[in-house]
Amino acid sequence: MISEEYLHAIALRECSLIGDINFHKLVRTFGSAEEAWKRAKKEHSKAGGIGRKTVADIGNEEYLKFAEKEIKFCEKNRITIRLRHLNELPYLLNECDDAPAILYQKGNFEDSLPKISLVGTRNMTSYGKQFINDFFEATKPYKYISVSGLALGVDKEVHEQSIQHQIPTIAVLAHGFHTLYPSKNKKLSEKILDENGALITEFNSSRKPDRENFIQRNRIIAGLSPSTIVVETGFGGGSVSTASFANDYNREVFALPGKITDPHSQGCNQLIFQNKASAISTIKDLMNSLGFTPTKEKVAELFPYSELNIQLTESQETVYQSIKAHPQVSLDDLAQMISMASYKILPIILELELLGKVKSFSGRQFTAI
Repeated sequence: MISEEYLHAIALRECSLIGDINFHKLVRTFGSAEEAWKRAKKEHSKAGGIGRKTVADIGNEEYLKFAEKEIKFCEKNRITIRLRHLNELPYLLNECDDAPAILYQKGNFEDSLPKISLVGTRNMTSYGKQFINDFFEATKPYKYISVSGLALGVDKEVHEQSIQHQIPTIAVLAHGFHTLYPSKNKKLSEKILDENGALITEFNSSRKPDRENFIQRNRIIAGLSPSTIVVETGFGGGSVSTASFANDYNREVFALPGKITDPHSQGCNQLIFQNKASAISTIKDLMNSLGFTPTKEKVAELFPYSELNIQLTESQETVYQSIKAHPQVSLDDLAQMISMASYKILPIILELELLGKVKSFSGRQFTAI
């Protein structure tokens, strides 16, 4: 049986002006959802900033009846109810100020495993699909959990590739567990559960997949992971909001650049241009940034052609060898070493950066990779 605390938490969150932040403030003030339900209407002044209008719905018996019905629905459908104030949320999500007060979960996952969120457009191109395939092929030796939103396009591909490569995946829904949107992904959702993944949502069984829910859902996708990868998105696409949430949470954001004429890449390019995401140049560099550090043997196995295909020009070789011999050398010192004007060296360094041979630091310093 689920305790009274869960019953009162669901009833409290159902009140019209009690959102996640006000919920958290009330349980912090009164010690529990049950106590907040009993006392907040009369003692709201104890919770700083919460007025009489905000607590007007608290105590309504209809909300308790709804909560009883919701708990029965969850028990019948093997849905776990997780309360933030009982520290039952995934640990990274719990760090977010606007984390959901209540999370409904089907399936299980190992929260100690690192998580990576991958999001993008429903109108995925072959370019985006190839990137996702390459990413999962390269990362299959590692233990982590992928996170996405179970939409069509990029999300669907992320979940499918995770299952194919035996990587657990979490799908974050924008509605309650009484339905599945889009219905085309019904079988995929079942497969996720069969393959040690999970479906999670902050929405109870009365909530439909309304448009505004998807933006709300995106903050959970961003909050679950230390890193979010935006594969393809247009201007103003939903994935841009996921990246914005991730930035607000001080998480890493990566974006796959594309042609400036491609509408499916314009959102990614904009994120990169506005310094809201790091550009993905190679899968190898992305893996290093994400903390995947394979041995030299594993690098050779994963990227058998990465070094063999790079043929440096004479000027590139000269600059590269000088930087290699003098780690974090400054541009001025480098110019003096090889007797070449700095304005001629800079384009060569840019070429070496794009080839993954050199990395630049602030103060115009460079090191070989």
